[in-house]
Amino acid sequence: MSKRHLISSGSEFEKKIGYSRAVVDGKWVFVSGTTGFDYATMTISDDIVAQTDQCFKNIAAALEKAGSSLADVVRVHYLLTRREDFEPIWPVLQKYFGEVRPACTVMVTGLVDEKMLIEIEVTARKAD
Repeated sequence: MSKRHLISSGSEFEKKIGYSRAVVDGKWVFVSGTTGFDYATMTISDDIVAQTDQCFKNIAAALEKAGSSLADVVRVHYLLTRREDFEPIWPVLQKYFGEVRPACTVMVTGLVDEKMLIEIEVTARKAD
């Protein structure tokens, strides 16, 4: 039986809403939808490129706590609020996943806070 381990970013919303930044279940790591907030300052840029880069920094931190890394990501979901923001973030996606090339889904949708322009969710499989 696999052991389940919860990873927290320290956000007050995790307890209020009832979720974890990530959940480790055996070799699998499931990272919740992650936005471009800088958790240290609880600020967010109004620039899509900066938000996307911060999303990846937040995800990398959660994966590290889980004993994993961006190189272990097998699936990614990108949630954008504006269709026209997708192409401008391609260089950031290439920077983090150019060699990894996980399975990918991109959706245009509303997000909980109007300051959020992107949310990224990943699934990783820890290396043996």
